[in-house]
Parts: sequence; structure tokens; C-alpha cells
Amino acid sequence: MSTQTQVEKRTPSEVGRTEQTWSGRYYAPNVDIAETRDELTVFADMPGVGAEDLDVRFENGELRIHGRVKPRQDEKVAYLLNEYSIGDFFRTFQISEAIDSEKISAEYRDGVLVLHLPKVERARPRKIDVKLK
Repeated sequence: MSTQTQVEKRTPSEVGRTEQTWSGRYYAPNVDIAETRDELTVFADMPGVGAEDLDVRFENGELRIHGRVKPRQDEKVAYLLNEYSIGDFFRTFQISEAIDSEKISAEYRDGVLVLHLPKVERARPRKIDVKLK
């Protein structure tokens, strides 16, 4: 069973800058998506985001992930080298009707957001018994 029928990855050009509702830099978090018989699990890397700064929404078939990153550098310090950039994380996915949107859940630990997207009963694989006649 292919995950593409249940979650559709959108390219940055499809998402476009028109969806951005805040100023500043943002990044698309890297994700892994695993599929089991009962659900899809999305693992999104969002380092530097506090649990209170996560916003996960599902609306009109779209799952939206937004994580705000607070600056970690002290503005009073004169850095000799400063390679770390601050930016929020933002990503969207189109979700099919094969996912039970009422039962989507999320947890966050060690910079990784884990989303559980349970499949609706009719989308789960099942064994069909064959009767001998």
C-alpha cells in the first residue's frame, strides 16, 4: 500500500510564499514517514522549537506544521563567527480521506515532532476468507 495515496508531499513552489503569514526566515523540516497497517507516522525534525511554540493544524484536507524558534544568541555579544541562523519551521501536507482526521495525535521530544495519522477502517488492509465450495 503506497503512502502517496494518503499523504501528498508539496514542493516549495506549490506551497509558495503566499502561505507565509509571518516575516523572517523559515525552513521546511525534514521528515520521515512510516506506514503500518493502522497508521502513518510522521517524524519531523524541528530542533530549537519549544513544545509551547508548536502549532499543528488540520483543515480542509491539509496538515500544517509550524514551529517557532526563539533566538539563542545574545544580541549584546560580538560574535567572531556566527553560522547559526534563526528561522521558523513550516511545512504542509495534503491528507487523503484514508486518514481519520479526528484521531490525529502529536507528541514532541528532543526536537522531533511525531504525528500519528490513523487510517480509517475501510482503508486498512484486511484478509478475505476464501470459502471452499
